[in-house]
Amino acid sequence: MTGTNGGAGGEGAGIGPVPERFPADEGLVRRLLAAQFPAWAALPVRRVADEGWDNRTFRLGEELVVRLPSAAPYALAVAKEHRWLPVLARRLPQPVPVPLAGGGPGEGYPHPWSVYRWLPGEPASRSAPADPTRFAVDLAAFLAALREVDPAGGPAPGRHNWFRGGPLTTYDGQVRDALRALEGRPTGGWLDVGEAERIWRAALDAAWDGRPAWFHGDVAPGNLLVEGGALAGVIDFGTCGVGDPACDLAIAWTLFSGDSRAAFRARLGGAVAEGAWARGRGWALWKALVDHASALAGGDERAAAGTRGVIEAVVDEHRHPA
Repeated sequence: MTGTNGGAGGEGAGIGPVPERFPADEGLVRRLLAAQFPAWAALPVRRVADEGWDNRTFRLGEELVVRLPSAAPYALAVAKEHRWLPVLARRLPQPVPVPLAGGGPGEGYPHPWSVYRWLPGEPASRSAPADPTRFAVDLAAFLAALREVDPAGGPAPGRHNWFRGGPLTTYDGQVRDALRALEGRPTGGWLDVGEAERIWRAALDAAWDGRPAWFHGDVAPGNLLVEGGALAGVIDFGTCGVGDPACDLAIAWTLFSGDSRAAFRARLGGAVAEGAWARGRGWALWKALVDHASALAGGDERAAAGTRGVIEAVVDEHRHPA
C-alpha cells in the first residue's frame, strides 16, 4: 500500500492523517532478533528496496523476511495476519505469506512484528507478465478462491485495514478535495472533472448486496509476484478482511486493459455484476485521484504521470464498456 491510506487529502469516518512512520534499519532488526529469536541472529540482514508503506521490510538470510509495521495503525494488522493467513493459504491456488514467528516491542521499537518465509518472484510493478490475459485469468481465479473461503469470524472493515471492504462513502471527502484541487489546474483537456465526479457518484450509488466475502484489500502490481512471466504469489495482506470484495477489482484499471481486463472480469463471472464493477471502478478512481492531486501539489511529475494513466483508463472504460 502506498501513502494513500485513509488520510491524505481529507478525512472520513474514523480516518485521520497519514501516520508518521517509525525509523528502522538493519541494526534494529539484528538487535530484535538477538533478543527474541537468537537462532536467527547470525543470518545476514538487508533492507528490501521496494518495501511498501505499511512495513519496514528486511531480507533475513536467503529464505526469510522480517516485517516491522512502520506506524501504530499498521501494527493493528499483525494479529490478524497471524490468525488468518495460515487459514487462507490452505485454500488459495498461489502462495501467500504465512507467519513463522511473531515478535514483540523491544530495543526501542514499539510494535509487534513478524518473520515470514520469503516468497520468490518479482513484483508485477517491476516485472511485466509475459501474457497479460493469462495473468489476469490466474489472478481472477485467485480472487475467486479467496471469496469462497468461509467468512465466518473474519475481520470486518475498520481501522486495521483503513476501511477496505466497507462503503466508498468513507473516502468521499478525499475524492471531492482532490477534484476541487484538480479543477483549478490546467490539464490540457485530458481530464473532465465533471465526468470524473459522475463516475464517482455512480460508484457511490451502486449498492452492495451485503453478502460478506474475503478480500485482499490492496490488489496492486507491487503485491503480485511474477516468476517466469506468470503469477507466482500474492503478498501484503495487511488490508485484508471480510466485507464487500469490490475493492479488489481496482486492479482491472491499474494493471489490465482491453482483452486482459475483459478476461479478468469474465473469469470472476457472476460475482461481478454491474454494481460491483462500478464500485471497483470507484475504488480505482479514488486512489488515483487522491494520489494524482498529491503528486501535483508536491511537484512529483513522474508519480503524477502514473496516476494520470489510471484516471484515463477509468474514464475511457466507463465511456466504452466492453
